[in-house]
Amino acid sequence: MRRENILTGSPWEDKMGYCRAVRIGNIIEVSGTVAIVDGEKVKANDAYAQTYNILERIEKVLEDLNVGMQDVIRTRIFTTNIGTFEEVARAHAAFFKDVKPTTGFYEISKLVAPEYLVEIEFTAVVQE
Repeated sequence: MRRENILTGSPWEDKMGYCRAVRIGNIIEVSGTVAIVDGEKVKANDAYAQTYNILERIEKVLEDLNVGMQDVIRTRIFTTNIGTFEEVARAHAAFFKDVKPTTGFYEISKLVAPEYLVEIEFTAVVQE
């Protein structure tokens, strides 16, 4: 099976040696993704906006692979504050209310920078 690496141009891709997503056959794994915190639409204290931003961006990555959010079978959500559950869940449901992938919601001590409240990993399987 052919391996397809999806790069987004992030400086971290070369610095760390990773890509946003890898597709082999009908399986797609998406790296942990954080929001683009711009201080206006997506703020450092807004878990809903961060989660929504992540999901919008990954939706685009999947579209570039000719698949969609309906193909996501698992999300793994990491947060620095488990108290943000309701906000994160509301944003997640905006994309997955009908899809209902399996998921996990985990509190961790830190993400790569203090302005990030949420990081999400995705697994998709394309039906053939």
